[in-house]
Amino acid sequence: MKENRKPKTRPYRSTLDNALWSFREILREAPIAFLLLALAVPLNICLAYTEVYLPSLAVAEVTAQASLAHMASRIGLVIALMLVSSVLLTFSGRMSENYLSIYTFRQSIKIERKSMTCFFQNYESKDIRDLSDRASRATQLWNGVCPISDVPLRSLKLIENFLCYLLFGSVISFVSPLLAPILTIAPAVNWFCARAYRNWEYAHRDRWTDIDRRLWYVQGETADFRAGKDIRIYGMAGWLRQVYSDLCGQRAFWNRQMAWRSFLSRIADLVVILLRDGAAYALLIKMTLEGELTVDRFLLYFSAISMFAAFIGNIMTEWNGIRSTSLAVCDFRRYLDLPEQDGTGEADADDHLHSAPEIALEHVSFRYKDAGTDTLTDLSLTLKPGEKVALVGLNGAGKTTLVKLLCGLYLPTEGDIRINGVSARKFRRNDYYRLFAPVFQDVQTGFFSLAETVSGQIGTGTDFDRAEQCLKLAGLGEKLASLPQETLAGMLDYAMDPNREFAAGLAMGTPSPLTMEQFVYLYDHYMPPTKSSSTYEDNLKRLGYTRLESPSAISIYATTFAQKDQIADLIQDYNDGVSSEDDEITYTDYVALLMSSITGIISGISYLLIAFVSISLVVSSIMIGIITNISVLERTKEIGILRAVGASKRDVSRVFNAETLIVGLAAGVLGILVSVAATFPINAVIHNLTGLDDLTAVLPAGAGAILVCISVALTVFAGLVPSRGAAKKDPVEALRSE
Repeated sequence: MKENRKPKTRPYRSTLDNALWSFREILREAPIAFLLLALAVPLNICLAYTEVYLPSLAVAEVTAQASLAHMASRIGLVIALMLVSSVLLTFSGRMSENYLSIYTFRQSIKIERKSMTCFFQNYESKDIRDLSDRASRATQLWNGVCPISDVPLRSLKLIENFLCYLLFGSVISFVSPLLAPILTIAPAVNWFCARAYRNWEYAHRDRWTDIDRRLWYVQGETADFRAGKDIRIYGMAGWLRQVYSDLCGQRAFWNRQMAWRSFLSRIADLVVILLRDGAAYALLIKMTLEGELTVDRFLLYFSAISMFAAFIGNIMTEWNGIRSTSLAVCDFRRYLDLPEQDGTGEADADDHLHSAPEIALEHVSFRYKDAGTDTLTDLSLTLKPGEKVALVGLNGAGKTTLVKLLCGLYLPTEGDIRINGVSARKFRRNDYYRLFAPVFQDVQTGFFSLAETVSGQIGTGTDFDRAEQCLKLAGLGEKLASLPQETLAGMLDYAMDPNREFAAGLAMGTPSPLTMEQFVYLYDHYMPPTKSSSTYEDNLKRLGYTRLESPSAISIYATTFAQKDQIADLIQDYNDGVSSEDDEITYTDYVALLMSSITGIISGISYLLIAFVSISLVVSSIMIGIITNISVLERTKEIGILRAVGASKRDVSRVFNAETLIVGLAAGVLGILVSVAATFPINAVIHNLTGLDDLTAVLPAGAGAILVCISVALTVFAGLVPSRGAAKKDPVEALRSE
């Protein structure tokens, strides 16, 4: 028997369509943000090329033995261009962040507005509420990404990387016309892997959305005051904990699935990068060793290939990122595009507000979505003006459904509802709502005082005398008088609550929004005479008083680390001398704990820096070897002359070893001098920021000498192979070379 597979789910809108829509939205809502983001594109391209071109330019000027003025002018121009680009990029980046936050906020308002105006019958559907949650998430920051603003940002980044791809592809095509296509085709494997992961994530997103909704519901109910009685009376605490644990397990399962599939996709990406870059660098090194490239050209192409490969990876990363965030934008747009089921507008509610209308239900039937039977079937009912009708029925009989139909929250599946003979479908929905004033049975906590609720005013706009008169006129005078004194006294506490916006100024010394007469009225009418039940001893305990003869804890503050260690040793000696554990002193050295944590962090950072330095040393050694080998190739005739005048192989080898030794010594000494010179401004900044004159960066002389020796050893070691190759060259062939 053939299994029926679930049809493939296609996104609501394509990635390109979402990108264009995002550009239109950001141009309409925050055009300055778009201009700043667009400005960053040419600046980043300029900065990327100058970073690659500068080392090659410096080497070319040195090898061409250009004058110092010529060299300084050309290199200074490139450095100035890089500096200007960096400053403009920093400025545009900071400003675009501010304007993007405005754009995101305005998009989130659209979701809130849609949620408040969406037709209730649609909004009540679980699918629509799930879609609403996902649409709201598109405007929120999740794992450092806000999808609604990330799509235009990544789209411009994609354009930027594609332009850099064309630029550096043109540069490396001078090495080999086939190099750029080969480097481009290789990441296809990564693209297919990432595409498979995205499709899987989109097809299963409903699973964890449903789990997340249930988790939020359980979390909300356990903390909801309205559910407190049921949880306690019916012993639901254990059951809720079990449900929460099961849901967390299900969410963890999907998290593991996502992490595993993402890991496999990333592994494929790393394998492709290894094969792609390894082949390109091997070709470049081969051409250099054969003398087809000069030193400056080698540096230019080497950096260009690195940047080209990086931009290919960036293109894939940005495209995958756009595809991923585009799915969230699909939910956002789909939610906003939900159809509005509104009336024709032929009728006006103002024509029916002068008196209570006649409401007639004519053969009304209603069936919930995906339900097998009707909740209401062929119901006909007429409610006359001023008539009082009690609707009685068992749970699930359809009482609430009928009220929602009358109020316009639902539309009948069949039949019609008429107001004074006018079909409800002829009213605009918001206009129709004005005809009804239902009071639903949902329990809500009052967020305003009783007087504010009656007056409809907040803070200084509340007239307490008039509010009390209105309550009495409404027949609630006895109810008001029967309220407990604690409840009435709470009105004054509520009015002075610092958590309310209108009372926030009171704590800051600004005038109170409530007048003195209003405070006096509350105090005279609702503040009962009270007295404190606290005793003298209770007050002392609350203030922190204790007896010196029986302290519960002693805090010792040492002025130096040496004193701290001495105190710890004394306590330890005392504990070693007592016989009972009850007599031992239990202490916590907070400084030691803090320093231990800081030491661990510093050690981790040190290991990371050591790894980076080791990698850079290996790379620099390889580069020194390559440069020395290039020097050997360019000085082949000189080697032949040396051998012809009687120099031995060892003499030739010593020439190049001496050069690498001098290079290493000069580089090491220069590095030490730069480091020592940098300590002065660094120490000045540290002393100014921290105020600690003892905190000073120092390069010990012994460490500096060791670093110089390491520099010399690495350069000499890297030049051994090229110098041996120079010594082995045939003098006759060397003299014939050009």
